[in-house]
Amino acid sequence: MTNVVQITEAAVFHIHEMMKNNGEEAAFLRVSVKGGGCSGLTYGMGFDQEKQETDVEFEENGLKVIVSKEDAAILQGTKIDYKQSLMGGGFTIDNPNAIASCGCGTSFRTAKVAGTPENC
Repeated sequence: MTNVVQITEAAVFHIHEMMKNNGEEAAFLRVSVKGGGCSGLTYGMGFDQEKQETDVEFEENGLKVIVSKEDAAILQGTKIDYKQSLMGGGFTIDNPNAIASCGCGTSFRTAKVAGTPENC
């Protein structure tokens, strides 16, 4: 089975640094999808100490990752990277399932799941 999302080495490095700085070294990275945003859905990433029965667990570049089974279908094939520029750095998300997205880069919709857009 392939991992739900691909997380580059650069992104994993920055996530591990954040985990260390926040005392979350033993946590999972939870990647999620929530309703809202300009296009109907938004991405979420955070630390979680516990895996739920409804989660898919995998390891990406040494990072323990969990995604709910419901979100896995929407996120399948997504690539998370970390880009550094002169103006700073940040995570980028490339989801091949997204058919529309907003300029913020965190709001999207898929052909099967539109979500509920918010006014931005």
